[in-house]
Amino acid sequence: MTEAVQDWVARAATLAIEGRAWIDGAYRAAHDSLTYTCVSPIDGRTLTEIAHCRAADVDRAVKAARSTFERGVWRAQAPRERKAVLLRWAALVREHADELALLETLDTGKPIADTTSVDIPSAAYCISWFAEAIDKTGGEVAPVGEAFLGLVTREPVGVVGAVVPWNFPALIAMWKCAPALASGNSVVLKPSEKSPLTALRLAELASQAGLPAGVLNVVPGFGEAGEALALHNDVDCLAFTGSTAVGRKIARSAADSNLKRVWLELGGKSPQIVLPDCPDLERAARSVAHAVFYNTGQMCTAGSRLLVHRDIKASFLDRVLTIAGEYTPGDPLSLATRMGSLIDAAQVDRVLSYVELGRTTARLLSGGARARGESGGQYVEPTVFDCPDTQSPIVREEIFGPVLAVTAFDTLDEAITLANDTPYGLASAVWSANLTTAHETARRLRAGTVWVNGYEETDDMNFPFGGFKESGNGRDNSLHALEKYTELKSTIVRLR
Repeated sequence: MTEAVQDWVARAATLAIEGRAWIDGAYRAAHDSLTYTCVSPIDGRTLTEIAHCRAADVDRAVKAARSTFERGVWRAQAPRERKAVLLRWAALVREHADELALLETLDTGKPIADTTSVDIPSAAYCISWFAEAIDKTGGEVAPVGEAFLGLVTREPVGVVGAVVPWNFPALIAMWKCAPALASGNSVVLKPSEKSPLTALRLAELASQAGLPAGVLNVVPGFGEAGEALALHNDVDCLAFTGSTAVGRKIARSAADSNLKRVWLELGGKSPQIVLPDCPDLERAARSVAHAVFYNTGQMCTAGSRLLVHRDIKASFLDRVLTIAGEYTPGDPLSLATRMGSLIDAAQVDRVLSYVELGRTTARLLSGGARARGESGGQYVEPTVFDCPDTQSPIVREEIFGPVLAVTAFDTLDEAITLANDTPYGLASAVWSANLTTAHETARRLRAGTVWVNGYEETDDMNFPFGGFKESGNGRDNSLHALEKYTELKSTIVRLR
């Protein structure tokens, strides 16, 4: 065991882990004291017992949120006061970054090198980004006749429910909570039952920063808790990130209750098109590998389909396969590890079931097996398939694991047709040295985000994030995210 690993292992041994819900400004047990066991996918160890929140707990959290909203303890504060609280919260997240990163790694199996450099710093940045926007966004004065004054303003929608997944627990929670709170709403957050730890600690830090009790509540639990939020008649808006299948259920529940506004960021099966005039094949190969093996492929934007021109396919694939070896699963508590564990045994079984399907419809080029079995954790090798059959399930369905499907094409038109031949439309990329080709291809790709000569790059807070088609609706990040959590109001004043 290296010194760096020993250091994080020692910290883990003394780490205080809280598992109770955060409701109305305090940690609280579930109403019936029911709990479930939080198990680390790193090695199967028990981390703590988590409050198993159900409908009664959700109702208690919603009532606390509604009370704070109606009393105006947060929404009625001056913009600069709300800004100051959120900036203090971001500062506390940075101050406790190592603790939060370790919680995230133990809970999800992410490499500690990623949680310390990406997940937690990005969550803090998200909070501060929206804090800075609070006193810099305003309304409009509408053009009307001189006898009138026309105002167009945005007001907070009310109580926001947020249901977030386990692949980026802290970051995606802040993608929802930061703009919702910046807009003056009160929030009830339901983290995934598989990764609740950072959300609970983040809520406590928000309280320490001065966020009034009841403005942010966290109710860990299973699908029943999420369904209760979606069905609750006192929730005004629900923001969800997760699978398309669950997104459909949430939309139905909203329709069956109070027709609350629902924002859905769902699945993806994102293509990367590599053309013969790619300006840097080595860089492209590294980007392609990173796009599908980073976070063990558990990303809605994972670049899980490689569409490569037949003329360069063999040489390009050799590069990708070599780089894939750098993602061999390792101990997530080692700073040298690039790929950690999957979230749990069920996800391992899902990924390997797709691998078995792939063996019957495609040619396995590398990987395809469990790894680090002796650890007691949940690891799968980086896997690459050559897929001439574009109707294969591993080409068409979201696997949410480290599996790359490679398909050759002969013309750009064919590549774009293949790229768009999916029910999803979240992300895509094109690699070309020709600026005209790159621009025209980007226009024709049906996806919410298109990268040119890169993937998952640049400051994502400045760009709206979301998808076309069955990848959902609405956008996270950027100033456009504030639109999700506000209502437009027109006020027409007769002056004389």
